[in-house]
Amino acid sequence: MQPLFQETVLSTDDLVAPLFVDEAALTPTEIVSMPGQYRYPLPMIAEVARGVASAGIRAVIIFGIPARKDAGGTEAYNPVGVIQEAVRAIKAAVPDLVVITDVCACEYTDHGHCGIVGDTTCGPDLLNDPSLEVMAQIAVSHAEAGADIVAPSCMLDGMVMAIREELDCEGYEDMAIMSYSSKFASALYGPFRDAADSGFSFGDRTTYQMSPANPREALLESELDLKEGADILMVKPASFYLDILQSVASLGLPVAAYQVSGEYAMIKAAAENGWIDEKAVALESLLAIKRAGADLIITYFAMDAAGWLK
Repeated sequence: MQPLFQETVLSTDDLVAPLFVDEAALTPTEIVSMPGQYRYPLPMIAEVARGVASAGIRAVIIFGIPARKDAGGTEAYNPVGVIQEAVRAIKAAVPDLVVITDVCACEYTDHGHCGIVGDTTCGPDLLNDPSLEVMAQIAVSHAEAGADIVAPSCMLDGMVMAIREELDCEGYEDMAIMSYSSKFASALYGPFRDAADSGFSFGDRTTYQMSPANPREALLESELDLKEGADILMVKPASFYLDILQSVASLGLPVAAYQVSGEYAMIKAAAENGWIDEKAVALESLLAIKRAGADLIITYFAMDAAGWLK
């Protein structure tokens, strides 16, 4: 029973379930570093979405693993690509389920970086402006497929403005943008790279993701995205960055927090070893994220939490 004066209440309305769709898969494949999470074949994704909606969860965010990759990430904006087809299947099966799409190219490039790579004074690196054009194309292709919200995650300078302008130009003025506005170069993304096959072939992403040491920069990045037209701001990761989350929430826009793969994997591993109570710790972690100011929580515990909260 909840205490009469409980100040923060967690509910299924707060949760967003991430789903991985594998264009080449024939059967669901469990992600070893994320126990209980799967890559789903495209023909199964509508059934999976029905299960998410039946659990009381109102939104999903989908990530695609294409059958083909290239240097330009062209499959990311293929009108009949894995994400575009997944969006169509989900919206046909569960029209009221909010479908959020990740707008990035790291799963689609053969080098694993988030856009177009070229030579710079410091060696090969992500090229900001050419990559903006790719992000705008991806976002429009997702809008055309029927997505409700596009979520650029590449941390490029000007990404929200570039996407907003292209969406408006193509007639999608009402399409919402959830910007990964305060995304850190975290050590907690490893299991996700296994899940999405998005590891990089050289260097790292510290030239375009933020240093964990920079809270003022994180707030500034979110303020810039707000001014560029973002509808929802995001802090990623969540649990290690609750101070950032609280600051970003003060800007006035709805805020999402992404409890990332490493956060999930640590709780699962400790629970499997009998060191902690999985349900109690997972729910406490989600409550802490909401308490810090999150309006939406993207979490791999979404389906479990939906059952626990009944």
